[in-house]
Amino acid sequence: MGDILKGKVAVVTGSGQGIGRAIAMGMAEEGAKLVTNNRRPGSTGHALLDDSILNLMSEEQREWLRGQAEESTGDAETTAKAIRKIGAEAVPFFGDISNFEVAGKLIKTAVDSFGKIDILVNVAGTFGFSALWEMTEELWDRVTLTKPKGYFNCIRHAAPFMMKQRWGRIINCTSIAFLGDVLKHAEYCAANAGVVGLTRAVAKEMFQYGITCNAFAPFAKTRAAFELTAYDKAVTEAESPWMDRKFAFSLENTPSAEDVAPFITYLASDEAAKINGRVFIVAGSSIGIYSEPEIKKTLIKYGGRWTIDELRQQVSRGLLEKE
Repeated sequence: MGDILKGKVAVVTGSGQGIGRAIAMGMAEEGAKLVTNNRRPGSTGHALLDDSILNLMSEEQREWLRGQAEESTGDAETTAKAIRKIGAEAVPFFGDISNFEVAGKLIKTAVDSFGKIDILVNVAGTFGFSALWEMTEELWDRVTLTKPKGYFNCIRHAAPFMMKQRWGRIINCTSIAFLGDVLKHAEYCAANAGVVGLTRAVAKEMFQYGITCNAFAPFAKTRAAFELTAYDKAVTEAESPWMDRKFAFSLENTPSAEDVAPFITYLASDEAAKINGRVFIVAGSSIGIYSEPEIKKTLIKYGGRWTIDELRQQVSRGLLEKE
């Protein structure tokens, strides 16, 4: 047991299993008191696969999937029990953070149980795959209601407590999909880009109160990773979630979710007080930081508005010209 977070109280959304569970455990091992969270008691089942996909699988594929799933079961209560088993304190909270009032009750659970909230780590998320021209409104809404709306909900309720004590750490889980992706999930790309925008906004607004806000894009073996692999093996190339299967990653070479925890725990500590508004990628032993957006080139016309003919000449030459 360490003490880098000794005396701190943390809420980790989506911590029933996977990356969220690993972060909650890692923070508990460093002295934090935890409120764990997922939507409902018991295993959340498949995130991506339904009967139509499962029926396409061979028995060997189903057996492989069952083996992977057994390693990724759990909920807020089982994570809290694991934390208490190592001698730390934790209470579970079941509820969907996409509901504003439920998110408020989650934050209040931390304050009522431990007297305050110091750290909020938003990991909860969901996803689905569809070509853009076939995507349903239901899929779009389901994914974007958790990210970024659910993250806003939790931040909104936690902020007043953090402002009063003039200390806080807010850490949001995004994805490399915020840049656009080689998978067919525009709704997920938009959701994670929203997380980045929300993170930057919170970072600028809350820093004056001693509160930092950062985001991280993890690459780790989770339920999402192995279900994506199973899904892709069961369908035809035309139905694949990948735009091109040559982009598919190897599950065997995917880092463990536990590899994410140390860096996120560090970001939540006193020592990370000056790290704010940044976006990181965490993949096993590799930690990277994204560059800040900047205007690369500018076209300026003096003495009036641009004409279409002028733009035809100048955009390709001056604005898009290769360096």
